Amino acid sequence: MNMNYYFPFGQPLIPVIQQERSPKKVFILGVYASAVHAKWRDTYGTVLVQALAVASEPYIFWRGDGCEEIINSISIPREAGILEPAQPKINGPSGKTLDEKYLEPLGLSREDAWLSDLLPSSRINPNQRKALNKHYQPLVDQLGLPECTIPNFSSSELRRQNNRHFEILEEIEESKADTIILLGDLPIKHWLTFFTDYKKLSDFGETASSYGKFHEIKISGKNYNILPLVHPRQAGSLGKASKKWTDLHAQWVSTKLQKGQ
Repeated sequence: MNMNYYFPFGQPLIPVIQQERSPKKVFILGVYASAVHAKWRDTYGTVLVQALAVASEPYIFWRGDGCEEIINSISIPREAGILEPAQPKINGPSGKTLDEKYLEPLGLSREDAWLSDLLPSSRINPNQRKALNKHYQPLVDQLGLPECTIPNFSSSELRRQNNRHFEILEEIEESKADTIILLGDLPIKHWLTFFTDYKKLSDFGETASSYGKFHEIKISGKNYNILPLVHPRQAGSLGKASKKWTDLHAQWVSTKLQKGQ
């Protein structure tokens, strides 16, 4: 992904990757980077969009800190209204969920983890695209606003990434981690499947006795402990979620905390 992609109001799309690259205990693979979200009001104070993606998150699995400063740094024409931070639950929920419902139950911290995504930059989901088409696009010509050129998220893009699974493997080898945590179906379908017969999370089992177990799998000549877990959307009940998988993960978290990992 290059720098020719822009959020509404002009912030560039920036790849979000692991910055601190010393050896780690675990490697965690998600799907795609999140974004900084703002509430957009028109000149009369009416809310146009409750949560508009306006910038790349400042670090991978961002926790939402510094949100106000980031949004305040984005200048928009007076005629376009104002941006202010979206509700606190909107910015950084995946990062907070990762800390509280994945790392903490395993007795780990951010310092122990190397974080990565199948797509290392943000994408636009259907609700965002609908809001942009309704409220932002009409102002592009009217006020001379920059086009929003962030791509939509699609599984087909994941399928087209011919070399991404090798790039991720190189990251894993650099991390020195011998444990790999996969967050949801897509990292299994679009990464692990290149090395094994597993296609989705349920292939590992979907009961309390099978969920959250480590599986020793050989990848490129080395044995790794693979821990397939739900996506943070499920674990944190963020938006649409499956109650079955949310409950399975909650039980896993409870058991881990009670046992002290």
